[in-house]
Amino acid sequence: MQRRKFLQNIGLSSLAIPLSSYATTSFYRNYESKDIIKPKALKVGDTIGIVSPASAIFETEPYQIAKESFEAMGLKVKFGEFVKNRYGHLAGTDKERAGELNAMFKDKSIDAIIALRGGSGSARILELLDYQAIKENPKIFIGYSDITALHLAIFEKTGLVTFHAPVAVSTWNTFSVSHLKAILFNKESPLLENPKSLGDNLTQITNRTRTITPGTGKGRLLGGNLSVLTGIMGSKYFPDDWNNKILYIEDVGEKVYAVDRMMTQLQLGGVFKQITGFIFGKCTECDPGGSGYGSLTLEEVLDHYIKPLDIPAFSGAMIGHIDDNSTIPNGIEAKIDASAGTIQLLEAAVI
Repeated sequence: MQRRKFLQNIGLSSLAIPLSSYATTSFYRNYESKDIIKPKALKVGDTIGIVSPASAIFETEPYQIAKESFEAMGLKVKFGEFVKNRYGHLAGTDKERAGELNAMFKDKSIDAIIALRGGSGSARILELLDYQAIKENPKIFIGYSDITALHLAIFEKTGLVTFHAPVAVSTWNTFSVSHLKAILFNKESPLLENPKSLGDNLTQITNRTRTITPGTGKGRLLGGNLSVLTGIMGSKYFPDDWNNKILYIEDVGEKVYAVDRMMTQLQLGGVFKQITGFIFGKCTECDPGGSGYGSLTLEEVLDHYIKPLDIPAFSGAMIGHIDDNSTIPNGIEAKIDASAGTIQLLEAAVI
């Protein structure tokens, strides 16, 4: 859609040349890159704002642990005005949660924003966000799981690079902290790969990757939680252009038949026809489910939809509801090697 509008604006819509032929031309890539907004890098002494755009936390200790974790990274911490509010299972009313996030983007004393937790409810506030203010005050925005709805909406409406990474109450171990610091503090473009650990075994048993389709491919990373992502399909907050994109997805607590249903939705919605690469992270506690004649395996589901695309694809990346969680910048150019199971960032995600 964006490409068609662009070609019409420069008077090329009447040419009898397929639109897809322009995707690799330098002038289109330059046009597309102008829509991408990178936030400023973090440095020691900066202030990170903690917001609750989704579910509530009902104990006091997680707030303190989150505060201490970021202070250990050399950051100051400021909690949102409504971060401890309650409205059912949500952290306040929709108006309160949206207002808190809007205020954090407008607050000049805040250098980065992170969601306290995921859960559910982020999609409820999409229509209440001030996207113009977000675009005019670009900042690092961090979270995963239900926060996927905010990542996709912000990217679609503003072009701001956001970060699928641990939430404030996640386990901030060496793996997660090192990835976050490399990308958000040091402006690095690291190679993202699974940790190598044989333990007492002859070969690696845990955190293996599986090649779905071998090869390498380039594109802009975009994705997140599968159920949240498909949940906003068809809305104006779901990205309408998946060309030159590497789709990454993960999930938790979904039966395999539900994953299959959501993959069907992505196929019917035309997303798979556009992407240049595919990464499936972890599907934590995703049991087969069903009864009677049994269920397809997760491998069978992924192979069914992805193998016919003939694009580089692999599963098992360190993305998802896990302790060792990678930082993935939405909107940044990357190269994936499906045989090696790696993601190489091709540019810094912050300025």
